Amino acid sequence: MQNSGTIGFIGFIWLTLFGCSVDNKNDRVVTPVAEPAYVGSAACQSCHQKEFSDWQRSDHFRAMQHAHDSTVLGNFNNTTFTADGVTSKFFKREGKFIINTQGDDGQNQDYEVVYTFGYYPLQQYLIAFPGGRLQATRVSWDSREQKWFHQYAGDNIHYRDWLHWTGNAQNWNTMCASCHSTNLQKNYQFSSDTYATTWTEVNTGCEACHGAGSKHIDFINSDKYDGGMRVENAALYYGKSVNPQLQLNTCAPCHARKSDIAQKFMNTSEILDDLIPQIISHEYYYADGQIREEDYEYSSFTQSKMFHHQVRCSSCHSPHSGELKLQGNALCMSCHEPKYDTEQHHFHKVNTAGSQCISCHMPERTYMGNDQRRDHSFRIPRPDQSVTFGTPNTCASCHQKKSNEWAAKAIEKWYGPKRGYHFSDDLLPGSQLTDKSESHLLKLLADTTQPEIARATAVYYMSSIQSQGSLKGLLASLQDNKPLVRYHALRGLENFSPEFWIQQAIPSFRDPVRAVRIAAADLFHGLPTEAIPSAARAAYQAADLENKRYLQYQTDFAVGNVMLADYQLQENDHLSAIVSYIRGLEKDSLMNYARLNLSAAYNSVGKNDEALATLMEAAAIDPKNDRIFYNLALLQYELGNMAASTENFTKAIRLGSQNSNLYYNYGLLLQQQGKLNEAEQILLRGYSLDPLALNINYALALFYIGQNVPQKAMKHADVLRRLQPSNPEYQKLFKSL
Repeated sequence: MQNSGTIGFIGFIWLTLFGCSVDNKNDRVVTPVAEPAYVGSAACQSCHQKEFSDWQRSDHFRAMQHAHDSTVLGNFNNTTFTADGVTSKFFKREGKFIINTQGDDGQNQDYEVVYTFGYYPLQQYLIAFPGGRLQATRVSWDSREQKWFHQYAGDNIHYRDWLHWTGNAQNWNTMCASCHSTNLQKNYQFSSDTYATTWTEVNTGCEACHGAGSKHIDFINSDKYDGGMRVENAALYYGKSVNPQLQLNTCAPCHARKSDIAQKFMNTSEILDDLIPQIISHEYYYADGQIREEDYEYSSFTQSKMFHHQVRCSSCHSPHSGELKLQGNALCMSCHEPKYDTEQHHFHKVNTAGSQCISCHMPERTYMGNDQRRDHSFRIPRPDQSVTFGTPNTCASCHQKKSNEWAAKAIEKWYGPKRGYHFSDDLLPGSQLTDKSESHLLKLLADTTQPEIARATAVYYMSSIQSQGSLKGLLASLQDNKPLVRYHALRGLENFSPEFWIQQAIPSFRDPVRAVRIAAADLFHGLPTEAIPSAARAAYQAADLENKRYLQYQTDFAVGNVMLADYQLQENDHLSAIVSYIRGLEKDSLMNYARLNLSAAYNSVGKNDEALATLMEAAAIDPKNDRIFYNLALLQYELGNMAASTENFTKAIRLGSQNSNLYYNYGLLLQQQGKLNEAEQILLRGYSLDPLALNINYALALFYIGQNVPQKAMKHADVLRRLQPSNPEYQKLFKSL
């Protein structure tokens, strides 16, 4: 449902960010305003000896350490390792650990290791670069096999690539630091593109989870403590609280694929005040929600029945050592009935791999080359879904010579023909974006007993379906009790014309959750000021300030620069947008979609030669991207090159464009060229893609009036009358009919 318009060089690409939970919008717990100070883990030892001892053998303790003989695990005894066209040498010089490997100029040079990063099953090494940057090596030490290895074997990564170890993807300050050190302050300087990163402890210490400890120590040493006065969590952010959500919020910042909103956390009971977790869409997950990319545990665990029955991380893991509390099926049987640990349930011989609960309910994938991690959604295997949708299942993963059909029949034989409902029964067909998807997504969205993250993912898919039903579902979601659902509803409304959502979305400026307010401000940011009622402008400006600060905080990421550039482009600050797009592309040259908006920014300031060159470069990188050729067609039209415009419109259509605006603009061009039959067919193709598109219906109504076929024009005028009866642009049309 797009606005009507004329041919012009338009078409900005919108970035959808990613997103968790609290049952009631107003059920919020905020920590005290006064700032406690960090005191260091050593200050905890005298009172918490066991916890301190457990922590010292944990991965948290070894998350990052200064490089010396007792911390470096790798073999630096003049060894070499060759992978993917690069030979690296490892040796010591004057007591320092040196790696000779390919640098950011393509040449091998010596680099001093200043910190170890991680411990088991692999250890990386941090190298200091100008501008306060630390970079993590891709050639890593396999702590299990005691050998050097390349994390991404077979990937011959160019030294200018974002993924090269010297690039933005392996920048410690941006990608890694906040989870491996305590009280990490990134301190990125946008103007100079440099860092002044600091921390209180080099590794993940006590205060990384419990919060700064000075007030806790003051309380313990005070008369109040001796007098038995109770202080919530003994003046720590997280102590022995019984609130499972608070514990999850403590773990999530490092155990979730997410986007941090700001350097300083609000530390409320709502996680979306501080970060936006990744939903379980098929961009990073399998379409049923199983792990695929490196997604950590949070988005998986919040899908699970365990999470919804108040199971927390510490139910299974010792919070200080990180170790499992019990081994094997004994851990699961501490909650589940003994009948599940029998052959009558799992149909495998006892004490074999197949009899282990985790073999069926926690499938394993390998990340970073050798790090095996398990899916924490604890799902029941569904080979029947594998047959229909191609998703993996643990049965066929173990029995690799057997088919999904074989596994589905085995499950049916053992457990009967019917499977219990799981949200993936609707999310899977919903993710296909077919004519049947909408009903599945609406069903899942309406079922408030289902996980928040699954319902939010349904909203995400729904936003790609241009229909009245999906629009209605998105608008209803603005009032949902779950903030992640509200957040993605606002993001999804970007795909619909503003007249459909302005009034309903305005209250979101005052949403109690910061991420939701940011999404609301971003939704309205490209609109004229007068589109926002005067009574709501102060709330909008406050939310927009939060949005701008969030975008600025992301600018050490390649994609963060593009997000800020999109914001600047909407403000008509084209020169700043050009600078931000270019900086983003310098950090990641393969971020090709940024070139589409960069070309639009060039066009807006009259630099059409640069705009055209940028689009031609984008087309050379991705010759199968229909949007690039659509934008080329628009630009060539504006430059007066009708032949090139027609050629690029045609290329975009051949590449299967589903953009109804393309058919609208191409139809107008064909009309101008007098090719009326072709124009009609192109406009009708656009109409078939989006029957409610205002511009397509307006163009077809005018076309048929011009051809003196009013009965055909009436069909499209009725759409306009139904959707925008008071639009002055349509009044003359209505009167003529």
